[in-house]
Amino acid sequence: MTSTAPLSGQVVLPSDPGYDTARAMWNGRIDHHPGIIVRCTTPDDVATAIGHARAEGLEIAVRCGGHGSWTATLADGFLLLDLSPMNRVEVDPERRIARCGGGALLADLDGATQAHGLAVPAGTVSNTGVGGLTLGGGWGWLSRVHGMTIDNLLSAEVVLADGRIVRASADEHPDLFWAIRGGGGNFGVVTEFEYRLHPVGPMVQLDMVFVEQARAAEALVAAEDLHADWPASVSGGVACICAPPAPFVPPEHHFAPGVAFLIVGFGDPAEQAVAVDAAVRRLDPLFHGSTPIPYVALQQMLDEAAAPGSRSYTKGLYLSELTDQVAKELAERTAVRSPLSQVLLLRFDGAIAAVPDDATAFGGVRTGWAVAIEALGHDPATDDAERDWARETWTTLRPFASGAGGYVNLITEQEGVTVDVLYPGKLDRLAAIKAEYDPENVFHVNANIAPAS
Repeated sequence: MTSTAPLSGQVVLPSDPGYDTARAMWNGRIDHHPGIIVRCTTPDDVATAIGHARAEGLEIAVRCGGHGSWTATLADGFLLLDLSPMNRVEVDPERRIARCGGGALLADLDGATQAHGLAVPAGTVSNTGVGGLTLGGGWGWLSRVHGMTIDNLLSAEVVLADGRIVRASADEHPDLFWAIRGGGGNFGVVTEFEYRLHPVGPMVQLDMVFVEQARAAEALVAAEDLHADWPASVSGGVACICAPPAPFVPPEHHFAPGVAFLIVGFGDPAEQAVAVDAAVRRLDPLFHGSTPIPYVALQQMLDEAAAPGSRSYTKGLYLSELTDQVAKELAERTAVRSPLSQVLLLRFDGAIAAVPDDATAFGGVRTGWAVAIEALGHDPATDDAERDWARETWTTLRPFASGAGGYVNLITEQEGVTVDVLYPGKLDRLAAIKAEYDPENVFHVNANIAPAS
């Protein structure tokens, strides 16, 4: 490798015995073949690998948790920066701050912070990489109470295209700090994140109020009113799923298709009870399951359906409200899906909506509903059918969407969405920052923001 600094991490080549394991991504649909994999252990390793790739004219892709799909279309021979060895998490419980390596998974972050009864809002699948999730925005069960992941980011260590290692925060490189909070991996490789933490758990209360598929449209319309009345300490979402074989689900309803209201209490149990009682009275559910659950278990609740090797195709958009027509269309689309595929809807209000839109580069809306359309399977023979279901569901909902864009972390491909609609009103500023920090567009294996000319 061409470099001015020694490399402490491991280099894996196609001829090495561990190559197939090292190149594997979380998504079983991706079968890419990098020409060189650098398993980085330090920011200097990242800088060295970037210098080598630029000297040799190699495309550069970055992997944290491996959930990204941008390498799927790359020609063989690119350089894969694997940050997974950089997964250490350090927690300062007194200051309520965590420093997290750029290769950590949500499970690493949640485990370390929950040891002190603390947490940062993050995703809903624990094998997700902290890096990609944060750079795109990051939302999950805790977001309604404490905001998005980027709203809790205090600083980041970033390796730039020219090899410099800088700290981005409100006081240092503030434009870069603004851009990496939602602008994706366009501006550099983040090797450390510093987060603000909040007291959470260790136990939270989870309720599932489940309505059968025949009344799916009725349930989805009701969600609009029910969520509007939730107390501030309550979060959760709506899921068009098959009921899981969980202990709190009656055995006779395991795998039944329908609409699940997932209601999570992070504060006063009485406030949780208000939200749950209102849902039960309004919905007359097929069943209502209730259980106390460790916060880390809540964060892992969807892991089984999203195990490494899952064959995933995802689309996303935003809805301002769940109208009768939206509910009807969504109910019809979810009635014909496979058992593993699902549509998840998260209400954006509360702490998410409290942050001004221009405070970060996040391109989505901060009010209404975020919608994740997830086609999941394990059989390659069903890939095309599952992809088509996700595309057609997205196309059906798009006329009702807030704007033409979607959440950058829910894009398996940019088919039907361009970067200008992913970042409405912010693209010019992002392009100018890109020109300052990556003028040659070295980091373009992503939802790419071209540098301003």
